[in-house]
Order: sequence, then C-alpha cells, then structure tokens
Amino acid sequence: MTLGNLFWLFVAGFAIWYWWKAKDIKDFVLQAAHRYCKTMDVLLLDDAVYLRGLWFKRDRHGKLRVWRRFLFDFTTTGEERYTGRIIMLGRHIEHMELEPHRF
Repeated sequence: MTLGNLFWLFVAGFAIWYWWKAKDIKDFVLQAAHRYCKTMDVLLLDDAVYLRGLWFKRDRHGKLRVWRRFLFDFTTTGEERYTGRIIMLGRHIEHMELEPHRF
C-alpha cells in the first residue's frame, strides 16, 4: 500500500465520520425543534431542519467550538409559512427563536 492510497483512505474515512456526526447533530436539533414548536403552540413543517451556517467560535470557557445555524419552517394557521432559527455552539443549543407570526 502506497502513501497516496493511505491518504485517500484517510480522507474517505474522515468524510464518513464527519457525515455520521453531522447526521447525529441534525437529528438532535430536529428533536429540539419539535419540542420547542410544541411549547410555543406552533406546528413544525416538513419535519426537517436545514443547516444554513457553519463557523468556528469560542465558548465562554475559551475553547474553540463549531458554531451552527439551523433553520426550520413552522406554521400557526396552516396557511402561512414562517422561519425558526436554532443556534448551536458545540453540542449545546445556545439560542432558539421564531420569526414574528400571527396566532
């Protein structure tokens, strides 16, 4: 086995590991969005969250963490579609909010 083959094997392994971890985080955020929508008395649409931002930021202890912004759609009446946001820093949800909407 050559060094080039080992490199590509490492790259493929890293890509699979990253995909697996990203899926785990997305499932966690989806469950959090379900709970948040239920407490706010709105309906989560499409049963999905969408990653719309990825960056590196420091937490309050100074450690470098991955910052993620997820969006999701919700409705109150079934006619209009609004956007909600979830901000994560590392494995912790930092902020959740709903766009202003009608009841």
